[in-house]
Amino acid sequence: MNIAPDITDDIAFLTALRRDLHQHPELGFEEVRTSEIVATLLTEAGIAVDRGLGGTGVVGTLRVGDGTRVIGLRADMDALAMPELAERPYKSLVEGKMHACGHDGHTTLLIGAARHLAKSRNFSGTVHFIFQPAEEGRGGAKRMVTDGLFEKFPCDAVYGLHNMPGLAIDEIAVVEGAQLASSDSWYVTFRGTGTHGAKPHLGRDPITAMGTFLAALQTIVGRVVDPLQPAVVSACSVQAGNPKALNVIPDTVEIGGTARAYSAKVRDQLEAEIERLAMGTAQMFGIAADYRFERRIPPVINDANATARALTAAHKAFGDKVLTAFPPSTAGDDFAFFAAEVPGCYVWLGNGPAVDGALHHNTAYDFNDGAIGPGVSFWTTLVETELKA
Repeated sequence: MNIAPDITDDIAFLTALRRDLHQHPELGFEEVRTSEIVATLLTEAGIAVDRGLGGTGVVGTLRVGDGTRVIGLRADMDALAMPELAERPYKSLVEGKMHACGHDGHTTLLIGAARHLAKSRNFSGTVHFIFQPAEEGRGGAKRMVTDGLFEKFPCDAVYGLHNMPGLAIDEIAVVEGAQLASSDSWYVTFRGTGTHGAKPHLGRDPITAMGTFLAALQTIVGRVVDPLQPAVVSACSVQAGNPKALNVIPDTVEIGGTARAYSAKVRDQLEAEIERLAMGTAQMFGIAADYRFERRIPPVINDANATARALTAAHKAFGDKVLTAFPPSTAGDDFAFFAAEVPGCYVWLGNGPAVDGALHHNTAYDFNDGAIGPGVSFWTTLVETELKA
C-alpha cells in the first residue's frame, strides 16, 4: 500500500509514542497521563482541544475550508486490569495493568492522523478526533454521550477502528451490519434453607438447584433462539458455601454471567429466558430466586451509507487488501452508544499474526507497530474522501 511521505516520516515518532503509552497503562476514567499527552500533541498540531467529556475524554476539532459536512473519528485510550507477562523493552511499568487490547495503538493512530491532516489540510469540512476513556466495560462512550458529546460536537457520521490479530497489517475489513454483540450481565441468587450436609432432607438445597439451572441454561441458544441468529449465554461466576466447611449446605448460591446477541429481539429473548429458567428451577426445588439483567452495551451495527463511504476510503488506502466479508465478534464495544446517535461504521485493521497465540486480553498481547502506517493512512484517507476539498 502507498503511505504518504509525511506519514512515513512520522512513524518513528508514533512508534515511540505508542510504546510509551504501552509502558504507562491507565484504567478507565483514570487516563490522566494519556489524555494530557493527547491534548498536548493536538494543541501543538494547531488543533482546537476540548477536555473533560466523560471525565478524561479529549476531543480535538479541525476545520478546513468551507465544507459543511462533519465527521467524528474515535479512539479508545484505556488499558485492562491484568498483568503483562511477556518480556519486551517497553513492558508495562504499572503492576497489574497492561494494554492488552491495543488501545495504545488506537490512540497513536488517531494522533498520527490528526498531525498529518493538520499539516496537509487536504479536505474541506470539519473532523472531530474523539479520544474516549473507559471502553473496557466502564461506560466511557455512554458517559461522553450523556455529557453532551454530539450536542457540543455534532457529527454527520462517526467512525471507529479496532486492531484485529489474524489479519495482515496491510489488510482491513469493512463490513455492513452487525460487527460486535451486545454485552449484558445477568445475576441469579437461589435462596434455600441451609442444613447439615449429612441431612439434606432437613433443608432446601440451593446447590442442587444451581446444577440443574446451569445445565438448562445452555438450552436457550440451542432450543429457544432461532438457530440462524447468533447468541451466547455463559455463566461466569458461582459463589456458594465455604471450602473449609464441607459438611454445610449453604442458604444461598449466587450466579453471574454474560449474554450476547446481535439483534434487539434476541437480546430480549435472552433476558426473558434466563429469568424463566431461574424462576422455574427455584419453583421445582421449593426455593426462592432473585434475578437481575443489566443491559450494558448494545450491539455495534454498521450503517449502510457510512460503511459504503468507509469502504471507498479503504480501497483507496489498501487497494485489493480490503475484506468485505468478515465474521462479527461476540465481544462488545461501547462505540455502539456513538453509533446509536449518528450513523456509524466500525472497521477492523490488521494487526498481523497472533504471536505465540496472543490475542486480545492475553497477558502477552501487543499492538503491532507495523500497523501504524496503514492505520494512519486509513484515517487520513477517510477524512480526505468524506470531506473532499
